[in-house]
Amino acid sequence: MRFGVLLCALMLNGCATNIQANPKDPWESMNRKIFEINDSVDQAVVRPVAIVYKDYAPDLAQKGINNFFGNLRDLWSAVNSAFQLKPGQTAELTGRVLVNTTVGVLGLFDPASRLDLNKHREDFGKTLGYWGLPSGPYLVLPFFGPSTLRDASGFVVDVELNPTFHNIRDVPLRNGLYVINAVDVRKGLLGLEDNLNAIAFDKYSFIRDAYLQRRQYEIYDGNPPESDETDAAGE
Repeated sequence: MRFGVLLCALMLNGCATNIQANPKDPWESMNRKIFEINDSVDQAVVRPVAIVYKDYAPDLAQKGINNFFGNLRDLWSAVNSAFQLKPGQTAELTGRVLVNTTVGVLGLFDPASRLDLNKHREDFGKTLGYWGLPSGPYLVLPFFGPSTLRDASGFVVDVELNPTFHNIRDVPLRNGLYVINAVDVRKGLLGLEDNLNAIAFDKYSFIRDAYLQRRQYEIYDGNPPESDETDAAGE
């Protein structure tokens, strides 16, 4: 799900967007059409459901759901940390998963944070970037939103190796969990919309540029090169 990445991107990119053509977006015409469809579906379906969920679901249930899916993400983040040769981070994430899965009752609670076992968000797209694969063109995915050609390829691996996908054989239950996760993530973005609408002259360009900046920041673990021209990962 790309909503979480978008959340971080918007927080980092707090200025108006330049709407000139971006060389990293050669498929802009197609991307804008997909963006418009995604936005329409979001406003008509996903956002209203997220509002009802936020307003009426018990706070304890919302927190437990958020923790549960966060624990699954931590497991995959630990695997990607190992792929990126980060032993300390891999050990910390593995500790988080072990503590939250056992003491935290399958991840519904988060005692690991009280033990200073911190989250580190990793995915296979970032792993590919770590090993030098260029990002390729910017790409808007149907429903899932902003991405790049590299990140979209990594996203396929993320989905295929997601513990929820493989460990739950009951298809309606598995699909239901995906829907609940999507609604929970969308709930976290409700407070950003007014700020986005106030800041962005062109919503599409703002989200695109924010996403690309955020991904470059993530690939280099917060220390991106000063010039895009020197970016070996192709961000």
